[in-house]
Parts: sequence; structure tokens; C-alpha cells
Amino acid sequence: MGPLPNSQVAPIPKDLPFRVVSKTIGQGAYAFIRKAVPPNASKPVIAVKFINKDHAYHTGRLKPSQIQHEVTLHHYLGKHHNVIQYFSHGEDKLYTWIAMELAEGGDLFDKIEADEGVSVDVAHLYFTQLINAVGYMHSKGVAHRDIKPENMLLSIDGDLKLSDFGLAALFSNKGKKRLCNSVCGSPPYIAPEIVAIRKMKANKSPVQGYEPNISDIWSCGIVLFVLLAGNTPWDEPTRNSYEFNEYVNTSGRTTDDLWKKIPPDIASLLRGMLKLDPKERFTLDEVRTHPWYTRINPYLATSGRIGNPIQLATQMLESLHIDFDTSVPATQADSASNGASDPMDVDSGVEFAATQPENAGISDTAFDLWERPPRLAINDGMSASQPTDFGARTSTTGRPAANTTHKQRASQKLLAHIADSPSLTQFSPTPSVPISLTQAARRFGDIVPPHRLTRFFSPLSFSLLLPLLVEALHRLGVPVAPLPQAALDGRDRETWIRVKTVDGRQQGLNGVIAVERFTAAELGDQAAADAGVDVSEVRFVKIKGDPLEWRRFFKKCVVLCKEGVVVPN
Repeated sequence: MGPLPNSQVAPIPKDLPFRVVSKTIGQGAYAFIRKAVPPNASKPVIAVKFINKDHAYHTGRLKPSQIQHEVTLHHYLGKHHNVIQYFSHGEDKLYTWIAMELAEGGDLFDKIEADEGVSVDVAHLYFTQLINAVGYMHSKGVAHRDIKPENMLLSIDGDLKLSDFGLAALFSNKGKKRLCNSVCGSPPYIAPEIVAIRKMKANKSPVQGYEPNISDIWSCGIVLFVLLAGNTPWDEPTRNSYEFNEYVNTSGRTTDDLWKKIPPDIASLLRGMLKLDPKERFTLDEVRTHPWYTRINPYLATSGRIGNPIQLATQMLESLHIDFDTSVPATQADSASNGASDPMDVDSGVEFAATQPENAGISDTAFDLWERPPRLAINDGMSASQPTDFGARTSTTGRPAANTTHKQRASQKLLAHIADSPSLTQFSPTPSVPISLTQAARRFGDIVPPHRLTRFFSPLSFSLLLPLLVEALHRLGVPVAPLPQAALDGRDRETWIRVKTVDGRQQGLNGVIAVERFTAAELGDQAAADAGVDVSEVRFVKIKGDPLEWRRFFKKCVVLCKEGVVVPN
């Protein structure tokens, strides 16, 4: 078992007003999240964020007042349908903890295809809910200041939940407004007036503050663009970006290919939200009265909640697709500078007010610290109604296995057990949700699972599968520590590969690839067990970084490992 993450070395507090009922389900540089329930009941399930104070002060360069600031503002926000709700908080000598609403639906952008985006209706739905959340916060005088995909979660019903208020700021109190002058946010989503503050500080010029609520509107515009295009319009709003320069020089009428994906009526809204001069930028009222914003949406109820969750979930799941014929370059220049970070990154620069500094580092972690999602049909009550036409290319021949031996027939039967796994739809030439899922579904979460879809199954033994993964990572420029010999020999049931690299924008991208083997007997298939058949699940678990970039990284790895991936034939 590897060492605990730095933030989890100290034992959690004992005298808590709830029972912790899960392993770690999320982790930052100095905080981690676990599920909890009332002392004498099994519901409601909540999320508890544990902040290791000593680690935050020394590694995160935070002051005690900054942690208290996050708690105070989150508490002050109260309850709104599209904002993660605060419940309570407390502390001991080692930790500050915050109990809050659990976003049971997981990450929104884990369900969105990189470089593709979603339909106009889906984009309109989640943009509307984002504006509802931000509008509510602004009505309370609070600006979020870190609006980005990482902080957009889902309820079990599929509704958006805005989270993480570590960088939030009170800009209006009892009618009195104040400007901000700290540089914070993520480069692709940050507003240009915040970048200007950084330049003023670097030049030791008098610093003129910015209105954080107006900056939030810029970030919301970038999120809308990403929903539609599956990518940001630029890496950062500076002269270092060719795309941003063209946007500025053409007054928002750029000929960039990504902008061609944006329908004209939405482009007019985006140009209003992405005005360089904050004084000319659309206000929330102007956003809300824009013709595209007020359009009819089949997924949006008059209450602002999702009106057709089953159809929405089906469309979103079917929009995820991995093309095995995609060409992946032998080396990735954007990953070669592993561990580097852009000086503009809020998570690395000293001058940035970061809640999760990238350079804090993440220790190698045994994966039993991470809650395993429901994996296979035999375990989660779903019926294996799909035909058993599942195969995988072997690492030696590149051809699907022929159904000629008892072991191969048993293997096909075992693979049928995982046929209803939502993660398998993305590997189909024409992705479709299994009928068994849609017939039994009553809510969004019955079709789109809360756990990440960045995973695949493999029939290969560890001795074949692990070298295949390592080779793929090497081709992507990601260094890999030597794997345990026991895992390579097949004696270990599970192993973990740490990923620490940078994405295409030179922003930190950290995570773990967990490889776990299951025997047929554990899945209730004795016939396959007698034949000595098993299957492995490979889960790509993001710890830190942009979720779309993590999915892009996952897709590259899958294509490079296609010989060992179970796919519908």
C-alpha cells in the first residue's frame, strides 16, 4: 500500500456530528472529500470536505482567515437549486471540515465529448442553470471568481450544481461595492481585466481593481462556448494567444474553425458576454433577455429544473464516442515538459490566490482510498440483455478471438455481464444506450452514472495489459514509475499508475490509472470461473485538472491501447 496523500496523513476528527461512510471520493492538494450520513440513519448522504490545516498553510500558502472566508461565504449563500448547499462546519487541531450537499450526479463535463460538445438544447439547458446559479450569488453580493468545468457538478436528477467557493469574494454589502485586485481563476476562463492586474503588479504600477461579478460573466461566456464546441476559444486572453488576438482584431468575428461551430444567434450573445471592456460587457439582465436565452427548450421546465431527464441522459450518453481509427502522434509535445505549469496558472503562481496549488504535489496512493463506482452488471442489478457480440483485439494478432474453445465461449459469456455498463456505449461505432437501461430508468442518474466514464474493460492478463498501458503513456510523453513485479506476474489483483503531466494548455493534469482484475466467480459466473476466465477494469481517475482535457487524454490512451479494449463488435 502506498503512502497516504499529503492531505490525509493525519487522522480525521473523531467527534463529528455525522458518520463518515465512504473512502475518499475526491481530493485536492490539501483537502479531500468523503461521504457521510446522520449518526443514526442511512440518509441523507452528504459530502464532507476535510481541509488539512497544516498542509494548507505550508503547502498551499493559505492563511487561516482564507479558509474561514470560504466557510463564511458558503454559509452566507444559503440555499439555491443550482448551488451546492452548505450544511455545517467545524474544526479541531488538524482539520477544518465543511459538510455540504452531495452532487450525486458527478461532474457535468465528464459527460461531454472533448472537441465535440453537446447539442444546442443541452448547452442552453446547462447555460441557463449556470446563469441562474451565478445570478443568485450576485444577488447576495458574492462573485464566484473561479467558474470553470471543474466546478460544475450534477444532481442525481441531472441538474447543474455550482461548487467550490474557495475563491469567492463579497463585492457588495449593504449597498456598498468593492473592487478586487487578486489575480485568480483558470487561464482559459479568466477575464482580460484580471490579467491586466497581473501586469500592473509585475510592473509595480498602481493597481486598479476589477468588478468580480462582471468578470464572472466573461467566464460564463467561455463555459457556453465550451459546451457547444468541446474546447475553449483560446488558451488564455492575452497577446500570447493567436486565437485571442484574432478575436480582438476582428471585433469578435473571427474565422477560427471553432467559432464556425457556434450558431449566429449564440455568437451574438457570446460577443456581448466577451466584450474586452467590462463596462461594455453584457450584464446578467442583458444575458437573460437575449433572444437565444429566452428560447423554448424541451429539456427545461418552467421551474428551471430538468423537464425530460431520461431523454436528456440518453442524448448525452450517446454523444460520447471514441474513434479507434483516430491517429495519435507518437510523441506529445504538450506533455514533454511534465510537471511544468504556466506562470499564469492560478494553481502554481505565487501571486495567485489559489485554493488548490498545483505544485503541492500528490503522493502515490493505494486506490482503496478512492471509492470504487459500481462496475459490472452482475453487481449493480442491471440485466445483461445485450447480445454477447463483444470482443477485444488481442495484443499479438490484432484480431477478435474466435469462439472455438470452452474458455473463449466462457469469456464471451463473462463479457456479456458487462454489456449494460454505460461506459461501453462510447466504444460503439454508433453509440446507443441499452434498452434495458432506458426501460428501467426513472431519473437522469439511472442512465448516466455518477462515476466517471473514463474507463474501459480488458480481457488481457496483467502481463499483457500493463505493458500496453505503459507504452501508451510513454508515447504520450508521460513518465511512468516501474510497476510492481507482482502485478506484472499476475499475483496482484490491482495496481495503480500515477499520472502527472500537463495538458495542451500547459496546465497541470494529475490523476491515477487504476487497474483491477475480477474473476468470473466474483461476478457470479461459475462456468467462466471453471474455465479460468477473468476480466480487468481500467479506470482513469482525475485528481486535478480540466475534465475535458482529462477525457482527451483518456481517449488518446484508449486508442493506443485498442488491442486490449473490450468493444461491441
